[in-house]
Amino acid sequence: MIRKPGIHSLTGFRRNARAHIRRLRETGEPAVITLDGKAEIVMQDAAAYQALLDRLDRAESIVGINRGLVSMRRGEGRPAEEVFEALRTKLGIGTGG
Repeated sequence: MIRKPGIHSLTGFRRNARAHIRRLRETGEPAVITLDGKAEIVMQDAAAYQALLDRLDRAESIVGINRGLVSMRRGEGRPAEEVFEALRTKLGIGTGG
């Protein structure tokens, strides 16, 4: 949740843009910019935004892995060797051995 100090009017932001940008960089916390008293956009330092994207990517990976594990526990899917053999056959690749 964005705290009250992180909420700024567009006018206030424009008047003191450098100070706001410095605060964004220093704290890594986002700022909500309001227009006519309504939240319109969220601004964030580029490094903090990239960290957020990295966490989202990790979370999505974990969800996908968990889905696969649940599927495996239910007995769904096929053994890896069976899949590899089907691919070798489909692609006309020998077993290499």
